[in-house]
Amino acid sequence: MTTDGFTTCLWFDGQAEEAANFYVSVFKNSRIGTVLRYSEVGHGEPGSVLTVEFEANGQKFYALNGGPQFKFNEAISFEIRCDDQAEVDFYWQALTEGGGEEGPCGWLKDRFGVSWQVTPARLVEMISDPDQQKADRAMQAMLKMHKIDVATLEKAYAGE
Repeated sequence: MTTDGFTTCLWFDGQAEEAANFYVSVFKNSRIGTVLRYSEVGHGEPGSVLTVEFEANGQKFYALNGGPQFKFNEAISFEIRCDDQAEVDFYWQALTEGGGEEGPCGWLKDRFGVSWQVTPARLVEMISDPDQQKADRAMQAMLKMHKIDVATLEKAYAGE
């Protein structure tokens, strides 16, 4: 990994390596980087994972086993802009399996508590249409959904 740019740090309570491996398995263009382990000097069990550098879909992350002091919440989320319904379905299923939670309007939490927005690109096009009536119908339909259903949005958008 390079030292330019910035990296998102995700704080875990002992699941950094498990989470990194999970995200690398879900997203294309992903890989595990350097894994650092606690030594006799650190706060963790010597030999246990301190940090894992990884890339998921080309985005750099740093998973830290920092302890139980901090938890994830919806104030920070990651958006996955999807090309079609198949992609929405894939990410929705992959990220909610194993203890994830569905939320409203395309939001979910994965099994680690990280919040994601699984957003079809077509939704953004519809709700930003200059024809406010069409945009409002698409928005109203979306507000009733958990996982976004593009076909249902298209019908609402068209006034059907």
